[in-house]
Amino acid sequence: MPSSSNSNLPNVLLGVNIDHIATIRNARGVHYPDPLTAADIAEAHGADGITAHLREDRRHIKDADIRELRRRVKTRLNLEMANTEEMVALAEAIRPDMVTLVPERRQEVTTEGGLDVITHKEALGRSIQRLTAVNVPVSLFVDPDLAQIQACADLKVPYIELHTGQYCEAFEAGVGVQDALNALHTAALEAQRLGMKLNAGHGLHYGNVRPILELPGLIELNIGHSIIAEAVFIGLGPAVSKMKSILVEHSPQKTENSV
Repeated sequence: MPSSSNSNLPNVLLGVNIDHIATIRNARGVHYPDPLTAADIAEAHGADGITAHLREDRRHIKDADIRELRRRVKTRLNLEMANTEEMVALAEAIRPDMVTLVPERRQEVTTEGGLDVITHKEALGRSIQRLTAVNVPVSLFVDPDLAQIQACADLKVPYIELHTGQYCEAFEAGVGVQDALNALHTAALEAQRLGMKLNAGHGLHYGNVRPILELPGLIELNIGHSIIAEAVFIGLGPAVSKMKSILVEHSPQKTENSV
């Protein structure tokens, strides 16, 4: 895979997804562990942003969580959500620092793929216009597919987030890893060419994240499940710090003025 061309950019940023703190809370129908406290701890230990996915079925994060996170987060709040009237209206009211539109199916355990921007271009365009009108930047969560990335550019979104799930599955299986990385690299270059900023995420953990840091133009990784899983053993603060250290030490674009 070609080397990264972003040698003058700061380190890749870490967005910590706190959904699964809320999953644990909701399993017993109690008020703890509190995802707001999790956000505080993550920020104190190096998180550059907090990500939360408000699902239509409210299986983890709740509306009240998002409202309090908007008030409390000191870095940046990235609200992941489906492209529905209910969610767009909520985002218009709350005005997070970013909205990432993701596909959503009730029966899935977690988000299983990227948006079909080509098929849903008109509906996505309407929501993007509404959110842009209230100064909320929009990112579209997509697979590393060049046609989908072109559709994102047609909608004039400032960001895309590449779905890294296929790479993570290949990494675990030990088969097709380089092909998956090459697809992500090609997609990242296309996003750069089309003038969009690049984030990435899904399935990343301490063992597989380093090659993703080589993606050209990469600004931020959104990572949740693996950090929360590690926190079971070493605590949330150290788990966040551990991931942040990897990003700082292995980002190929590290400079003296790094974030």
